[in-house]
Amino acid sequence: MPTSKIKRGYRKTRYILYKETLIDYKEHFWSFIGSFIGIGLIAYSQSQQFSHQDVVYLIGSFGASSVLVYGIIESPFSQPRNLIGGHLISAFIGVTVHYLFPETVYIAAPLAVSLSIVLMQITKTLHPPGGATALIAIIGTQKIKDLGYWYVLSPVLTGVLILFFTALIFNNMTPSRKYPTHSTYHKRYHKIIKRLRRNN
Repeated sequence: MPTSKIKRGYRKTRYILYKETLIDYKEHFWSFIGSFIGIGLIAYSQSQQFSHQDVVYLIGSFGASSVLVYGIIESPFSQPRNLIGGHLISAFIGVTVHYLFPETVYIAAPLAVSLSIVLMQITKTLHPPGGATALIAIIGTQKIKDLGYWYVLSPVLTGVLILFFTALIFNNMTPSRKYPTHSTYHKRYHKIIKRLRRNN
């Protein structure tokens, strides 16, 4: 490979890494505020309806969703269709699999996660934290298991809607942030590469 091509590839890679590692204090501030209020509202609802020992509303997958919908808002996985649809499909699958295999966790756990992935792929609602939502229906506390299909509506749907509406507010507080968005990382990288080629 010619040395000029290697150097050009190196410059492109360095530019992309530079753009991705820039510290944007406004971006980080609104990511913090949005996730703090989103999770805070869910936790507050939890504290008002249940004792601190019965953590039902605050399921772990909401933390992972917060990383996406407040920290990586341009990702396809962060969009409303994926956030809401992914969690609901996974919750429904998790509860159904638990009913079918209530005592065999070594079958129920992988089956719930795997079916959730496939159904999210089919419905174009892939949301990585959905796998955790399905798994929680299998391995969660007895309080969660006792909810049955109510688990899909509460805590899952109620919590997801809180995260979504909070994201609508705080992800649109500055001109540089827009949610929902149809752009993807591939489009953004493509624009960077095109700009570099023009400069060369």
